[in-house]
Amino acid sequence: MLEIDIPGYRRLHFNHLVMDYNRTLAQNGAFLAGVMPRLEQLAKSLRLHVVTAGTFGQAKANLAVLPGEVAILSVENQAQSKLAYIENLGRDHVVAIGNGRNDRMMLAAAALGIAVVQKEGAATETLSAADVVVSDIRSALDMLLFPKRLIATLRS
Repeated sequence: MLEIDIPGYRRLHFNHLVMDYNRTLAQNGAFLAGVMPRLEQLAKSLRLHVVTAGTFGQAKANLAVLPGEVAILSVENQAQSKLAYIENLGRDHVVAIGNGRNDRMMLAAAALGIAVVQKEGAATETLSAADVVVSDIRSALDMLLFPKRLIATLRS
């Protein structure tokens, strides 16, 4: 569990970290540099979940090294499937990270939604649904590894 008390905002209690795969953790089906060490560190306090359609067909093989769970979702109704996934975990204890339009509902519903804007950009609906917007996945994961960064962004 990860607990973060943000003055003037709220106290957050996370059990789960739910992330999109392609264009969030990976580019063209391969993990971005620096992501795995951060995930390994976060796995000590959070259950990791990757939700993906596996667009490039490499997700299962690439995610076999992930210290967490992988859900390959149907290409259809992605946004609703991702929302249902975090609701099943208990949305009040989920931090979610993504950038695509199909991530917007899970970011809005999670206790904390983080949108990442990397080289491929992010959907504007997803940016509006997020609590925090960062420039890349490493920055998003670092906000959880170094909670004072998140506190500085969200405090009143």
